[in-house]
Amino acid sequence: MSMYGRDPWGGPLEINTADSATDDDRSRNLQDLDRAALSRPLDETQQSWLLGPGEQKKKKYVDLGCIIVSRKIFVWTVGTLLVSGFLAGLITLIVKTVPRHHHPHPPPDNYTLALHKALMFFNAQRSGKLPKHNNVSWRGNSCTQDGDDSSLFKDLSGGYYDAGDAIKFNFPASFAMTMLSWSVIEYSAKYEAAGELNHVKDIIKWGSDYFLKTFNHTADSISTIAMQVGVGDTSGGNTSPNDHYCWMRPEDIDYVRPVITCSSCSDLAAEMAAALASASIVFKDNKAYSQKLVHGARTLFKFARDQRGRYSGGNSEASIFYNSTSYWDEFVWGGAWLYYATGNSSYLQLSTTPGIAKHAGAFWGGPDYGVLSWDNKLAGAQVLLSRLRLFLSPGYPYEEILRTFHNQTSIVMCSYLPFFTKFNRTRGGLIQLNHGRPQPLQYVVNAAFLATLYSDYLEAADTPGWYCGPNFYSTDVLRDFAKTQIDYILGKNPRKMSYIVGFGNHYPKHVHHRGASIPKNKIKYNCKGGWKWRDTKKPNPNTVVGAMVAGPDKHDGFHDVRTNYNYTEPTLAGNAGLVAALVALSGEKTSGIDKNTIFSAVPPMFPTPPPPPAPWKP
Repeated sequence: MSMYGRDPWGGPLEINTADSATDDDRSRNLQDLDRAALSRPLDETQQSWLLGPGEQKKKKYVDLGCIIVSRKIFVWTVGTLLVSGFLAGLITLIVKTVPRHHHPHPPPDNYTLALHKALMFFNAQRSGKLPKHNNVSWRGNSCTQDGDDSSLFKDLSGGYYDAGDAIKFNFPASFAMTMLSWSVIEYSAKYEAAGELNHVKDIIKWGSDYFLKTFNHTADSISTIAMQVGVGDTSGGNTSPNDHYCWMRPEDIDYVRPVITCSSCSDLAAEMAAALASASIVFKDNKAYSQKLVHGARTLFKFARDQRGRYSGGNSEASIFYNSTSYWDEFVWGGAWLYYATGNSSYLQLSTTPGIAKHAGAFWGGPDYGVLSWDNKLAGAQVLLSRLRLFLSPGYPYEEILRTFHNQTSIVMCSYLPFFTKFNRTRGGLIQLNHGRPQPLQYVVNAAFLATLYSDYLEAADTPGWYCGPNFYSTDVLRDFAKTQIDYILGKNPRKMSYIVGFGNHYPKHVHHRGASIPKNKIKYNCKGGWKWRDTKKPNPNTVVGAMVAGPDKHDGFHDVRTNYNYTEPTLAGNAGLVAALVALSGEKTSGIDKNTIFSAVPPMFPTPPPPPAPWKP
């Protein structure tokens, strides 16, 4: 307790002054103080009140009728009142006349500035009939006839183009929407502070509405889903129009865009279930829409469990572009999101089944262990379920596997730190989560998000850090790791280049992106007619604001060449991870996460007591 103004025993402080000075001395001193306090000379009246005539003989006492007081005391009292009133009026006048300086809000930090731009990339990737407020001047309605030729799905307009082409891949797109929803659930206050909450929710809804078109979302059981619209033959032998052979604006596409379906695609269906389940939490205040999303998520997850198989197993196109290595990690991931969305413990039981965790790779440390991506969600699922243990402690029968996931999350976080050698770094400091292979940034931003988020989890749980072996590390170390990686992407690298288009003064100008590379000049270039724009060395005529390109090589080198997609192509999944990392780092650290929204559908926890030990037998 503050002791200001109190004695050490808690009583009020009393200051006793010596009373050796006479009344005359005190009066004289007070007159001196009053004269010193005045800001301008006294007029004659004031002087006569306080000082009296200089040569007149002064009476010692003033008669106030029934009260006789010392002249000096009278003068002091009257003078004090007058001077006090004068000063009070003067101060009031000054306060009212001096202009007030309103302290402006501090300028937004770089993460917030980059966040505004990174979200705009999704506006540039929209397919179908665009909303009026899309705010990308060189984009228009495109591919509104998607699905018209399909016998199962009549309307597949909408959704997002995956990258620099015009293919709609549901697998990476649904992962992108899940990541965006996760970031909104955790950091809605930061989005609101940045003025982007409605924008990001609009982006998520655009994706969710499209996913609902790709299967019978009103049914309880399905047998088929649409997994892709458009094709991209890269063999070189096929000269028929398709989304890779042709280089043209999406608005000008007039060739047939086939719909590819699957009936055994557990990984895709479980990821789409995760996207709809997480979005249902984002839109929980819109009860009807949220319930529609939950129902669709349940249907997709049942399909994923009942009809096992990898979506890319029997599809050569998917295996080339977005090959899925297994569906077990999507079972853990999708089950966790469905548990949070519904509160149904059967989903939690599935996500914490040791056998499924084992198949997902939770108990072995392969080269890509701990790397969150559109293919491998295990690291994200473990962080997501560690959240449950940190804040709700469900206990038996989940505690053992949740403790394992929590411990493994701690190990993954250790692997991100520069003190360890799990992953190499470039000379400029970029962590090589994909071991020097091309397109590194998509993995880096996901790790930056997980590190910042886990740091905020620990802070919210009043835990100052975590152990890596015998050493204890502060949560600040995780945030510092995330900052160094995102700062590298924003321009703090050997090339002094921002890898986010439109951010900073030096960024890629030859982005591998059809719409950005062809001018909007009312000329319709056909399939091969656009090749001149693909191959020109001139900068793109349109700026695809906020696009995070694939990134530099393992030597910090970068070639701003349109035809080299390993350097210059942006993707939905990459930008979603970027947005998540940026919002997590933006604003004040003290704002932290939203602890409760994700648990809004979870019933109160009453842990089941563990079974009694078996009776001892001699």
